[in-house]
Amino acid sequence: MQYVLQTAVYPREHQQLKDLRETTIEKYKLLSHMGTAPDEGQFLSMLLKLMKARKTLELGVFTGYSLLTTALALPADGEVIAIDPDKEAYEVGLPFIQKAGMDKKVKFINSKGASALDDLINKEKQEGEFDFAFVDADKGNYKNYHEQLMKLVKVGGVIAYDNTLWYGSVAQQEEDPMPDFVRESRAAILEFNALIASDLRIEMCQISVGDGLTLCRRLT
Repeated sequence: MQYVLQTAVYPREHQQLKDLRETTIEKYKLLSHMGTAPDEGQFLSMLLKLMKARKTLELGVFTGYSLLTTALALPADGEVIAIDPDKEAYEVGLPFIQKAGMDKKVKFINSKGASALDDLINKEKQEGEFDFAFVDADKGNYKNYHEQLMKLVKVGGVIAYDNTLWYGSVAQQEEDPMPDFVRESRAAILEFNALIASDLRIEMCQISVGDGLTLCRRLT
């Protein structure tokens, strides 16, 4: 991992992404792991460009590393709608988004995920309008978000779910030692992974970048 970071990731990391990552580590210390891994960010950036994505959703923002990554990858007329109940953490990253000149591409919604997605579906009539969605929010609601996002993301679009290897705990036994916060969400991630693997409405691929990333391409 250090080889990948030092050779392929950090030398190409945008300066504002680097500054945001370092600020997040300094401010949040042990909680800084909530930010998107830089190698994963590099992968998502290329994916968005290959897809020629223009309109995207982000569920779970924290300080905005993945949000800024997305905004940088989108074309000049692109838009990313970012949803998170923690406005304070978002505002930590906002100056870096602004300094990169990406704030005009970002629409931040200070809300819990389910209610914001419901509004996009029922009030704003945005079904099938999004090319891509990135989910890194409360793990227990992944399966619920999936049903909402299957309406919002267009056929042929992609939904990406972060942390689907959940610190390796998905490959461990229930009785194995693990941190409490890992154990608390392990069952939800296992259930979600099984659900996605059996969902015939999508084409899926789980990759080991970051803490595990599952890509779902909507077929129907």
